[in-house]
Amino acid sequence: MERSNLLAQMRKGEQLDWDIIVVGGGITGAGVLREAARRGYRTLLLEQQDYSWGTSSRSSKMVHGGLRYLAAGDLKLTKHSLLERERLLTEAPGLVDRITFYFSLTKGLFPGRLAMSVILLIYDFIAGIRDHRYCSNKVLQERFVGLNDKHLKGASAYTDAMVDDSRLVLRVLQESVAAGASALNYAKVKNLIIEQDQVVGAVLDDAENGGTIELRAPVVINATGAWADRLRNKLNPEKRVRPLRGSHLIIAKKLMPVTDVLTSLHPVDHRGVYVYPWEGATVIGTTDLDHQEDLDIEASIAQSEVDYLIESFNFQFPNAQISESDIISSWAGVRPVIGSEKSKDPSKERRDHAVWSDQGLITVSGGKLTTFRLIALDALIAAQERLPEPQPFTDDRVFSPPTMTAEALVPSNPVWGQRLLGRYGSSAKTLLDEASPAEHQRIGVTDFCLAECRWALRHESVEHLDDLLLRRTRLGMVLVNAGEELFTDLEKMCMAELGWNKQQWQDELARYQDIWQRFYSLPKK
Repeated sequence: MERSNLLAQMRKGEQLDWDIIVVGGGITGAGVLREAARRGYRTLLLEQQDYSWGTSSRSSKMVHGGLRYLAAGDLKLTKHSLLERERLLTEAPGLVDRITFYFSLTKGLFPGRLAMSVILLIYDFIAGIRDHRYCSNKVLQERFVGLNDKHLKGASAYTDAMVDDSRLVLRVLQESVAAGASALNYAKVKNLIIEQDQVVGAVLDDAENGGTIELRAPVVINATGAWADRLRNKLNPEKRVRPLRGSHLIIAKKLMPVTDVLTSLHPVDHRGVYVYPWEGATVIGTTDLDHQEDLDIEASIAQSEVDYLIESFNFQFPNAQISESDIISSWAGVRPVIGSEKSKDPSKERRDHAVWSDQGLITVSGGKLTTFRLIALDALIAAQERLPEPQPFTDDRVFSPPTMTAEALVPSNPVWGQRLLGRYGSSAKTLLDEASPAEHQRIGVTDFCLAECRWALRHESVEHLDDLLLRRTRLGMVLVNAGEELFTDLEKMCMAELGWNKQQWQDELARYQDIWQRFYSLPKK
């Protein structure tokens, strides 16, 4: 059901009763919605901003087993992550793709070659594959031209995977709605409905209509990530979430044309920093700091983080020095880590998830992008005593297999066809059919096309221009000047698909440029 139709029914007093209300439209909320719909529960997801607006569009884009978690002895988390990684690679090729990581071995620092060999042997064994190997400095130089290897003793190579995290959320939501669930973005939960000391629903802030809508359900699942304490504190004063910020820089691929991931230790604090390809550009990241700012204001990179990441890159690539003028854009995400009293160093906090039950409110937070399905299952287990019997099912796949092959979809370029199938499933054919051939052309050095923009405007609950350019696609992040080269085409498209007039376009453009400047560019000096 379309967003406007569902809201209209709610305002009429219809569609008010549900089995489960999920609060939070990131990957955890989407995962809960998917698993709840599979079990036949009448489930509604509510997101106060746009889908994946928070952490789930601002991760490092990695679907990985967590090599450092294994090194720290967290075998359980590593095992779960690796098995889920392999599942996602199998179910969503073109969206989740295997990529080689090169962990450079620094002279005199842990881990050395022997330690990494043992760690990777266990890592691959758990995943059921074998693709790790040692690489000399010569091989490393071939993969990363211009790398400073005077302080290195080669590298350990292994594989993990990359993803467009925001598109992963949209795909899971797409599967959920196809299975009978409902979802609303820009739908803020104002309060919980509590009767006889039990949560029995949620109050939706209907800002567009100047009122509220009371929605009833025996279970409300709080999947708001970094915001989880806020909703839970209406029932329980405990503070458990430690918001940690990770920031990244994007530079043009031509400045450092990499096809693999380089992990190297920062010259100052010896934290691991990545350089990797993403959506036609090159990314440098990440940091790991306590995020003290207001969570309702979009996270943004601090000047100290900019300096830190540039320093790391320039140390590793002394002949390809970059400066702030080379930065196309940045992004910063807030990780919802379950804080411990034992660890003061943000990078040493565990990445496990936790589930709490408080009088009908099930709160889930923490965890990794990779394990969203397992996190969702744990949340539903915590809620099951309040739910009716689930309907039986035999297929536990997150993603339905496409009804065609990549070769059939795009005979001239099956690789791009697989990307479209991974990102849109069987809808990829309709996406291409609904657009003109000219809109099938790739935009610049990216693999995005205007057909995807038209599809998003028509089918993916786009309310604002930033939804389209920063989350449905990532064009605003990987094109120079926030993607201004597309504005003329997008103005016509938004008018045709969303019914915007000239003034609405100007207002949305100004809003988008302000958001980009404040939260996706560099700090003002």
